[in-house]
This record gives sequence, structure tokens and C-alpha cells, in this order.
Amino acid sequence: MYRKILIANRGEIAVRIIRACREMGIASVAVCSTADRDALHSQLADECVCIGPERAKDSYLNMESILSAALVTGAEAIHPGFGFLSENTKFARMCIQCGIDFIGPSPESIERMGDKAEARRTMMEAGVPVIPGTRETFTDPAAAARAAEQIGYPVMIKASAGGGGKGMRVAKDSEEFAELFATAQQETLQAFGDDRMYLERYLGSARHIEFQILADKYGNTIHLGERDCSIQRRHQKLIEETPAEFLDEELRAKMGEAAVRAAKAAGYYSAGTVEFLVDDDRKFYFMEMNTRIQVEHPVTEMVTGIDLIRQMILVSAGERLKYTQEDIRLRGHAIECRITAEDPARHFLPCAGTVTDLYLPGGNGVRVDSLLYNGYRIPPYYDSMLAKVIVHADNRREAIYKLRSVLGELVIEGVTTNLDFLYELTGSEAFAAGDAGAVSRMLEQ
Repeated sequence: MYRKILIANRGEIAVRIIRACREMGIASVAVCSTADRDALHSQLADECVCIGPERAKDSYLNMESILSAALVTGAEAIHPGFGFLSENTKFARMCIQCGIDFIGPSPESIERMGDKAEARRTMMEAGVPVIPGTRETFTDPAAAARAAEQIGYPVMIKASAGGGGKGMRVAKDSEEFAELFATAQQETLQAFGDDRMYLERYLGSARHIEFQILADKYGNTIHLGERDCSIQRRHQKLIEETPAEFLDEELRAKMGEAAVRAAKAAGYYSAGTVEFLVDDDRKFYFMEMNTRIQVEHPVTEMVTGIDLIRQMILVSAGERLKYTQEDIRLRGHAIECRITAEDPARHFLPCAGTVTDLYLPGGNGVRVDSLLYNGYRIPPYYDSMLAKVIVHADNRREAIYKLRSVLGELVIEGVTTNLDFLYELTGSEAFAAGDAGAVSRMLEQ
């Protein structure tokens, strides 16, 4: 087992990984930008190395500085968390070249699944259902427009190297296609340095369901059930829950089997997520695979009792899974809300500021993963997520009551957040009824 792990991330996920290391008796090394010297993860780790200026490109995306920090401190492995370098093939390969384990899948799996168009082709060959669309990618708008006509409108324009909702647009007809294609292409070029796009038929009312995968280096692959991530704003997830109440056991089993088949087709090990869309006819289609830990992983941990960060570390160190598919049982219902430093009254404009008063609730079946403390100054350079509220109860109805109780108690003063907005949203009839489409429409208003 590792003696020391470097966490190449910040915020609540860095705190989460540091705590997992501590529970396993492993020393932790944090990295920080100059803006994060006083951040919680910088203070909780056994060691902290400043790796660059405020901007992410000069610090948390600076591969050479991160690897230098690992070598100087004697870290044997690097956990990338999510975002930043977590799905960067070059970084994973550089870790290996430096004799440092990358806690995640192989560079080859990241490469195969990170390119969305290549992932589609891999799934087709593995017999996993995919959304009708193009096998090839496009940089030429005219060629893409001809393909869109063949698919039929509305179509989803997607970035081959995309993620996090970037480089995605829905074109309702040929008149708006050219403009939206150009906008999405420019966005993905700026975000990922890649302007290749592909097209899919737009499944407007479909549910967004993802399956948590866990696999070791010896071919043992299982799934840990699904998460319903249908409540989104501008393709960004906001509320996630498990299990998905509209899935029956037969459909759950079929989708879980397809998710395991997808992971095996990618030669995958570590924790990962296979994402599907489920249409009104209850047909499911592969959308993409995330080759990292997900923001919403705690809901799966709540219903299975399995620590996913711990499992990632064990798999990376060469241990076999101690679970089989028959061991996995989903107990009760869990929901997660993302608390962000955004102003809903101003089109969710990101807000920086200093936390002047803070109260994080607790209790049975309550978990709050956070980067906050009283007096913390929230920098304006990074993602606006401040905390995740996760609750667990015997059923969905009780979980909603518990969630609203926690949101009602939670106090974050000194900075504008979406907390009140979430309290009202989770109290709506649409949310209680599980009408994800209606809730998402409320989010877009």
C-alpha cells in the first residue's frame, strides 16, 4: 500500500481525498495556487506545496509543477479528483514516466473514452446501444449540416473532446444550425483546444441515468447501481439521486449489464461512470463514459456503504476487488444538492466573497462535503461549487423531507449562494412528483 499520495486538485474533492487517505493511514500532499494558500485542503493535508499563480492554467493544470511537487515530497501516487487533469491522457502518461502511479484508469482507457466520437464507435462494436447519430466527426460546418439533415431535426451538436456541458447546443432546424455549430465549435476550441464536433439525435424528454462502475486490474468489473442526474441547468447537473424510481428491476439489470460491458470494452479499471439517456419508450442509449470519480459519487456511497475513493486507491495499488455483483445491495434512497456561489436572481452569475457566518448541519443520514470554514475568502478563479449536501433515508419521500430540513438549517453568510433557490426547488410539486422535465424547465426560467 502507498505511504504517501499527492492530491492534484482543490476544494471539497481534495478535502474528501485527504480524509480518505487519513482513514487508510496514508500521508497526504496537497498542492495549491497562491490564491488557495489558506484553503481548507491546503491546511488539512500533511504537506502542502504551492505550485503556481492564481489562474488554473498556471497551477492546477501545470503538469510539470504538480509532478515536481510529487517527486520532491516523495509521493508514490497522484489522485487527480475530478476536473482539471483527471481525464488528461498526457498527464496520466507523464505520471507513469516519472514512476508515479496515476490513481485512475490507464491512459489508453482515458484516451478511448475521452474522445466522445471514439467512445461511440467502441460502444457500437461492443453491442451497447448508442444514440442515433454520426460515426465520424466534423470540423466543416457544411458537411455537418448535411449530416444533420440525414439524422433529422432537432439534433444535438456535441464536442468530441467535450465535457461539463461545454460545446453542446441543440439545433431545432437548419436555419439555426450553422450559427449554433459555429458557437459550439468555438467554445470547445477554447475549452479543450479541439474543434472536432459530432451530432446526435436530440432526445428532449429523456432521462439522464448514469451507472457507477468499479473494476480492478484483473478483469473483475461490477456496477454499483444508477444515479438519476436528469435535473440540470444548461447541461450542468444540480441535483442527483439514487435509485432512479422510474427504473424497474428488469431495466436496471439490463442497463447495469450494458454498463459493465461498456467498461470491459474500454479495458477499464478504477472507478468510472457510464452515462445513458432513457427515452419515453424506456429505451436506453449510451451517451458517454466519465473516466474519473464523479461529483455525485456520495449518493452511491450512501446506498451501498462502499467508499469509492478508498476503492480507487486500493485498485491503483494492485489489489483485487473484494466485492462481486451479488454483494451489491442498494439500501434506501439518497439525494445530493450542489451548493454554489451563484446568484439565481442574476442568471446564476458566479459570486466571490468572504464567509462571515457558517453552519453546516449534521444528523442521522446527513453528509455535507464542503470546502468552507468561517472567514474563508472564496477566490474568483475557479468553479463556483462550495459544498454538496447529501441525505439518506428509507425512501424518496423521507429523503426529500430530510433534504429540505438540512437546506433550511444550512447557513452561509457573506456570499450569495443558490441555497434559498434549492430550498424552494426541492419543495416544489414537480420535484416531489419526480418530474425532472418540469424541474429543469423551472431552472431555465
